[in-house]
Amino acid sequence: MDDELSVPYPHYRCGECGLDLPLTEARLTITCEDHQPGRDDAVTEVRPAEARDRHDIEDICDQALGETDVDAFGRTFDVLGQENLVALVDGTFAGVMSLAMDRGDLGIVLLSVYPAFQGHGVGSALLEAAVSQAASKRLPGLKVSISNDDVPSFSFYQRHGFVIEEVARGLLADRFGSAEPGFSGIPVRDEIRLRRPVCG
Repeated sequence: MDDELSVPYPHYRCGECGLDLPLTEARLTITCEDHQPGRDDAVTEVRPAEARDRHDIEDICDQALGETDVDAFGRTFDVLGQENLVALVDGTFAGVMSLAMDRGDLGIVLLSVYPAFQGHGVGSALLEAAVSQAASKRLPGLKVSISNDDVPSFSFYQRHGFVIEEVARGLLADRFGSAEPGFSGIPVRDEIRLRRPVCG
């Protein structure tokens, strides 16, 4: 990706004009299926991360989060120390999913896709690879934690069979000392934990 990215890092891309948007400036729109921009699925290769992917993983974490540490499920995970899956589109690094065990389930610590590749099935391909991985390990479920402002992720995970398991009210506001603005300016306060059964 471009080394001269604006600050704050763009998390989303406008479907109308193609402008990359920081988290607080992104907005949702309602469209029918025929008018959703960029809905052509890309041919996505998903594979386990290798040593050669370290720079790309560090870069996407740095641009999305400012670090490789991620707080999820009441713990802190270093993405570089977890089991990672990477997504490639035409040989170009498009996204990463970081996985860790949490209380008997496979937990999604991070799912990040560069804005240029969003809306093309890259996140779905990573998620289905994680489901397959959990099933191959005969784990009962796959879970994820998101912040209360993250409406796009909330929609994405529910469309893929996840349901709310618990809400850690005030956890994020307490952790950061205040409820900072997140997606669309929504104050970030709570951690919502979702789960999808895998093996019965």
